Amino acid sequence: MLQAFPLFSLHGRRALVTGASRGIGFALARGLAAHGAAVVLNGRDEARLDAAAAELRELGHTVNTSVFDVTDQAEVQTSVDAIEASVGPIDILINNAGIQRRAPLEQFSRSDWDELMATNLNAVFFVGQAVARHMIARGKGKIVNIGSVQSELARPGIAPYTAAKGAVKNLTRGMATDWARHGLQINGLAPGYFETDMNQALVQDEAFSGWLRARTPAARWGKVQELIGACVFLSSDASSFVNGHMLMVDGGISVSL
Repeated sequence: MLQAFPLFSLHGRRALVTGASRGIGFALARGLAAHGAAVVLNGRDEARLDAAAAELRELGHTVNTSVFDVTDQAEVQTSVDAIEASVGPIDILINNAGIQRRAPLEQFSRSDWDELMATNLNAVFFVGQAVARHMIARGKGKIVNIGSVQSELARPGIAPYTAAKGAVKNLTRGMATDWARHGLQINGLAPGYFETDMNQALVQDEAFSGWLRARTPAARWGKVQELIGACVFLSSDASSFVNGHMLMVDGGISVSL
């Protein structure tokens, strides 16, 4: 008889999570660790990263940290190689690092555009490529790129973010097309509207929150822990023949008018 739970076990595996010191990245790292994975937390703020790692270690999890800038391709390659050499093989990559910039499109500055694209799109390629090179050599690996409901939809004031997250969706498909033959599964996880530090201004805006509750079939904001199950699925043997898929976790907002 098939045992279901082992399909979702991450024991004996190591996961690198970018942008992991807070918000969605930290929640996903904590969830992967709870399912047995050793985790490597990445971020640029060493103090914040150390605090996140200490919190997970207090729960009994195996945690390492790696401070590097995901927008610097040379630094990414050096840091990934160092993790592989000194900590161990990266079996799972969660490409989570991201930023938001809001402004009317006709007023959006070139500097904000470049920063947003560097973090939300270039970094997915840089880290994905650096990790995949090692995974390909081993003939296995899981990459989960964090997209967004804005991989499919748009709202006023965030067109560049929408452009980047739409590109992440198709980059995920491209990675799967190139790397599935090597035993890798590359998929995307697309959150809808979740209560995070990045969204606090919107959460506290009663007009926006009211609009969101009316617009979302689930009639509420998402909680970051509600992303864990989908992430574990895409990181585990349960998704062994799932490739190039963008899994929406959005309370139904992307399917309802």
